[in-house]
Amino acid sequence: MLKPVVIGTGIYLPEKSLTNADIETMVETSDEWILTRTGISRRLMAENGMCTSDMGAEAGKKALEDAGLHPEDLDLIMVGTMTPDSLFPSSACTIQQSLKAKNAAAYDISAACSGFLFVLSIAEQY
Repeated sequence: MLKPVVIGTGIYLPEKSLTNADIETMVETSDEWILTRTGISRRLMAENGMCTSDMGAEAGKKALEDAGLHPEDLDLIMVGTMTPDSLFPSSACTIQQSLKAKNAAAYDISAACSGFLFVLSIAEQY
């Protein structure tokens, strides 16, 4: 049995960001208060109308390029998210359509922060 390996990665990061200083102008808080309690100093924000699947498809295109693969080479697309575009169809199915990955099964894993680990664990089992 072959051991699974990651052969390509891709990332998409929105350009728009919101800093703690921005939040200070909206509500009564401070950068120090937020930073000491959450460790967060800046959040990236998708543009209006951009969905989870839009960002996933962009990252998927980069991962395919990095791996030297084509969309038809994919056989499974899993998305770990707590913010899907909709419950049906899943974000993974929308990404599958965007990538034109006609041979890939697709589904979402709804598991918040641990979703990434669950997706890796499930992928290893396939």
